[in-house]
Amino acid sequence: MGILEKIAEIEREIARTQKNKATEYHLGLLKAKLAKYRAQLLEPTKSAGAKGEGFDVMKSGDARVALIGFPSVGKSTFLSLMTSTASEAASYEFTTLTCIPGVIEYKGANIQLLDLPGIIEGASQGKGRGRQVIAVARTADVVIMMLDATKGDVQRELLEKELETVGIRLNCSKPNIYFKPKKGGGLSYNSTVPLTHCSEKLVQLILHEYKIFNAEVLFREDSTPDEFIDVIVGNRVYMPCLYVYNKVDQISIEEVNRLAHRPNSVVISCGMKLNLDYLLESLWEYLALICIYTKKRGERPDFNDAIIMRRGASVEHVCHRIHRTLAGQFKYALVWGTSTKYSPQRVGLTHIMEHEDVIQIVKK
Repeated sequence: MGILEKIAEIEREIARTQKNKATEYHLGLLKAKLAKYRAQLLEPTKSAGAKGEGFDVMKSGDARVALIGFPSVGKSTFLSLMTSTASEAASYEFTTLTCIPGVIEYKGANIQLLDLPGIIEGASQGKGRGRQVIAVARTADVVIMMLDATKGDVQRELLEKELETVGIRLNCSKPNIYFKPKKGGGLSYNSTVPLTHCSEKLVQLILHEYKIFNAEVLFREDSTPDEFIDVIVGNRVYMPCLYVYNKVDQISIEEVNRLAHRPNSVVISCGMKLNLDYLLESLWEYLALICIYTKKRGERPDFNDAIIMRRGASVEHVCHRIHRTLAGQFKYALVWGTSTKYSPQRVGLTHIMEHEDVIQIVKK
């Protein structure tokens, strides 16, 4: 029996098993086996085939956004509208067959947008160019999931399932579980909160499935067996996702209203160029980018050339971005903006910058 058949068999058994207190250990074990087989499925095959066209694109700009979706939902049209790159768009499926990069210029930042080929059902198991598409999506800072508003919720559910299968977790944070394998001493199991989904016996059974018999486990939140398996496997990617519903000009205003009020969702129409500016604003928020302006002593700030940083960046991060030796020569900085109590405020390297702050660095 091949790996695909084993995965299908376990999925059928999970569907058959009625969820109750008596079956939680059995379900936990099945999920652990399923995660193990899926990991094997994603490992690259040892037999190297003929060298083809390179698929991944070199990372550039201030952030990377992956554009994924089923064929013919409007990804190529969206790329052509947002960037100066022309991606072939046509009314037939699979117009785009390779990864096409473009650059969105917004608020002084260069955001790399990757138009990936359409994903089909079964992509995580290698159908189409699914594995390559998903491998590129794992390297992005944000995923834009382009959906056809006329197709309801079917596309969203299928794509979420495909991405979850390959270890991409959308719009959720990493489970707060401390896990460390040891060489001896058995299982050390503790929790700082009451647990309703996992017990010591279940944790032990899941660890045994992965041939781990000695480990330290500390639950800091009420996590599920699936989240605990994610922590053991350790190669999961947690990233924000923006669900973009295209072709809203073809559905009723009530349906547009319903989709627009869903969490993490934006409704647009590439054909009529509707709501694209709001989508850019939302994307900026999801990327958590801020603009910082520099100022020389006795001169006005340079508002034409912003330094693009991530939210939470300190003065030290700004110094490293300007020049790698600047932090070593740093004496103090003067900052104007919303991160200070008064302007200008004299600050040190640990001061956290905010959007549109102005900084003047004084060297020793």
